[in-house]
Amino acid sequence: MLACFSLVACDGPPDRTPTLGDANTAAGRRLVADKGCVACHTFPDVKWPRGGLGPSLQDFGRQGLIAGRLPNQPGVLMQFVRNAPALVPGTAMPAVSMTDQEARDVTAYLLTLKPR
Repeated sequence: MLACFSLVACDGPPDRTPTLGDANTAAGRRLVADKGCVACHTFPDVKWPRGGLGPSLQDFGRQGLIAGRLPNQPGVLMQFVRNAPALVPGTAMPAVSMTDQEARDVTAYLLTLKPR
């Protein structure tokens, strides 16, 4: 009986990677304006304001890295948009107050930004 338990215990933790299944990209696009992201970044479908302090996010969805350091994956990006300084100390990007759903929506929107 103990041997069976040991095998089950070696299976590893369940996958806790956040999914974007219920994300709303249109809400994410609105949120980048509402949360002030447009003050520092440019977005292909936002005409004004067009911030220049941060990098352009024109083709963000095809980039391999976030902030040149982190893998561009949904779970990492969701954390980054909420609290960039916790993941990249010294970054100029501030922590942004948002709910889990808002972070999912912004993440889904950012990942759609690819060359056409």
